[in-house]
Amino acid sequence: MFLLKDFSVSALVAGFVTVLVGFTSSAVLVFQGAQALGASPAEIASWMWALGWGVGLTCIGLSLRYRMPIVTAWCTPGAAMLITGAAGVPLNQAIAAFLVSAALMVVAGFSGIFERAIRRIPAALGSGMLAGVLLRFGLDVFVAMKTQFGLVLAMFVCYLLMRRLLPRYAVIVTFSLGIVISAFLGLLKIQGVSLALAHPVWVTPQLTLSALIGIAIPLFVVTMTSQNVPGYAVLRASGYTAPISPIVGWLGVVNVLFAPFGAFALNLAAITAAICSGREAHEDKSKRYMAAVFSGVFYCLIGIFGATVTAVFSAFPKELVLVIAGLALLGTIGNGLAVALENESDRESALITFLVSASGISLFGVGSAFWGLVAGVFALFVLRHRR
Repeated sequence: MFLLKDFSVSALVAGFVTVLVGFTSSAVLVFQGAQALGASPAEIASWMWALGWGVGLTCIGLSLRYRMPIVTAWCTPGAAMLITGAAGVPLNQAIAAFLVSAALMVVAGFSGIFERAIRRIPAALGSGMLAGVLLRFGLDVFVAMKTQFGLVLAMFVCYLLMRRLLPRYAVIVTFSLGIVISAFLGLLKIQGVSLALAHPVWVTPQLTLSALIGIAIPLFVVTMTSQNVPGYAVLRASGYTAPISPIVGWLGVVNVLFAPFGAFALNLAAITAAICSGREAHEDKSKRYMAAVFSGVFYCLIGIFGATVTAVFSAFPKELVLVIAGLALLGTIGNGLAVALENESDRESALITFLVSASGISLFGVGSAFWGLVAGVFALFVLRHRR
C-alpha cells in the first residue's frame, strides 16, 4: 500500500531519465568490453541480461529496504578498463576475475572496512568531488547547442519557465517537449527498433594468476574508488544517512550471482543517483526512493529485452540525452558547490578536489573522482599542518 501512496509521476520520469542517462552513456563501452574478451553476440546479450537484472534488483531491493533513493549501476570505468587492459584474455578467465572482484567487495562491505575509510572524508571534499564529477553534464547542455541549437534552446527555455511555474514537473515537461521537437525534426531513429529478448549464457570460470592480477584487483580498486566513493557522496550530499557497509556487501553478493553470465562489476551509481535524489524526483525527500525503484524496474526491462531496449534508447538524439541529463543535475551541482565552499577552513581543499575531479584525469586505470579526493585530502593535510 505504501508504494501506491508514495507513487508520483515525477518519480517515474526521474527513474526513466536515470536509466536513459546511465544506459546511453555507457552501453557502448559494455559492448566493446565484451567484444575485447571475445564474447559472441549471444554472450554479449547475456552481459546485458545479467547487468540489467543485477542493477535492477539491487535498485529495487535496497531502495525498498532502506526507503532511500539507492541507485546502482555497472562500473563504466571498469568497462573501459576491460577494453584496454583485458583484450585478448579468454572469456572464462575474465569471468573468474569478475567473481574474485565481487567477492572482495563482499568482504570490504560486510567487514566495515570501506565504511570506516569513507567516513573519514570531510563533507566538503565529498561534495566538491561530486560537483566536479557532474560538472561535465552541466556544461554539455550548452555544448549541445553547437549541433542542435534550436532543440537545445527550446528545451532550456522550457525548463526555466517550468522551474518558475511548476518546478516539480520541469524535467518532465522539458523531456516531453524534446521528444516532440526531435520527432518533428526527424531526429528520432525508430526504424531499427524490433522486439528481441536476451537469454543468459553461463560461462564456466577459470581462475589464473594473470587474470587475478591484471583484471580482478584493478577492477575491484576502480569500482570501489571511482564508483562507490562518489556514489556514497551523492547520498550524503543529498541528506541521506545510508548504512554503506551492508549496501556495498549486498551489491557484492548480487554481483557474485550474476558474474558467470557477464556482470563484470556492480556498484553504487553517482551521476544517475543524483537524478533520483534531487528535488526533481519529488519535493518530499522521504518519497524520492520511488524514483530509484522505478529505475530498477526499467533496468530489469533492459535485462529482459536486451537488443530491443538498446535500439529504443539509441533512437533518441544525443543532444536530447545530454540536455535532459544536464538540466536534471543542475540542482545537485549547485548544492554540491554550496556545501563544498561553505566552510572557509576547508574551502581551498574542496576547490582543489572539485577541479581535479572535473579534469577527467585518469591514472593507473583509476578515474578523476578518486584522484580529486586524494588531492583534496593532501591539500587539507598540508594547509592544516601549516596552521
